[in-house]
Amino acid sequence: MPNAAIVFENVRKEFPGAARPAVVDASFAVQQGHLVVLLGPSGCGKTTLLKLVNRLYELTSGRILIEGADARTVPVADLRRRIGYVIQNVGLFPHMRVGRNIAVVPHLLGWDEARIARRVDELLELVGLPPAEYRERFPAQLSGGQQQRVGLARALAADPAIMLMDEPFAAIDNITRTRLQDELLRIQHTVRKTVLFVTHDVEEALRLADEIVVMRDGLVVQYDTPLNLLTHPADAFVTRLLGADDVLRRLSLIPVGAVLEPAAGSIPSGPPLASSDSLRVALNRLLAEERDALPVADDTGALLGRVTLTAVRRLARQPDAEYQVPSVEC
Repeated sequence: MPNAAIVFENVRKEFPGAARPAVVDASFAVQQGHLVVLLGPSGCGKTTLLKLVNRLYELTSGRILIEGADARTVPVADLRRRIGYVIQNVGLFPHMRVGRNIAVVPHLLGWDEARIARRVDELLELVGLPPAEYRERFPAQLSGGQQQRVGLARALAADPAIMLMDEPFAAIDNITRTRLQDELLRIQHTVRKTVLFVTHDVEEALRLADEIVVMRDGLVVQYDTPLNLLTHPADAFVTRLLGADDVLRRLSLIPVGAVLEPAAGSIPSGPPLASSDSLRVALNRLLAEERDALPVADDTGALLGRVTLTAVRRLARQPDAEYQVPSVEC
């Protein structure tokens, strides 16, 4: 498939003594630069599928192509150095300072010290940890959220094209988790890595993903965009898992620009919504301020038109309604 960074072809994984396969004939492709979430209940096979990519587990049958090459033909050590890996419990080396933790893979690759130092500082800035303040700290001197940021920086250190993330934010409080999700989205918008992200949290999946792989009992049940999964779930399991009948959840995935009414005469007064804001945000403001319409502006603040309560209600009642999502340059 053109532009596919990872391709799964009839991938199957069986563990000795297990009652059933952990992964059953999974076939799908992950496009370059996309963040794809593996979503499903505990034991569905999502972490096993992730670990097959960097050969922490070996396939029973099928194959996985990494940028066109069969992963089994690449030496394991070389493969893992080409793929960033972030796990729930971070796994920082406690005896190493932050800068040294981030530099582990570049050192293995033989980078010179000046290049490594530049890369460490660049990555600490990228994840929101000022180098002068954090480079020389030990992991025990960091909060859980700060440790996750360092883990993300370490995974990015050698500039891998592919990132694997296994429930990286699961053990963190909700406020910090939301901030880290924001940070990941910001970083992804900046560097556009191909990311496979495991979670059992539906809200996290819908918020982060370009596409979602829904799994159950080792099977890929459906693979689609978050909005298509909510509006066209494959079966009752997907409907229940994602809460596809939740109107607010669906509105959170549709941008204001999709129902924008161009300026024609007067535009409502007040602080404008951004065209990229979700219709859930728009509905919240419309109801809270008891208004029928709100102004909408672009990223420069230039007014584009308005969004109306009538338009939001119409779309909420008609989940299959046609609308035009504006294209976004990344």
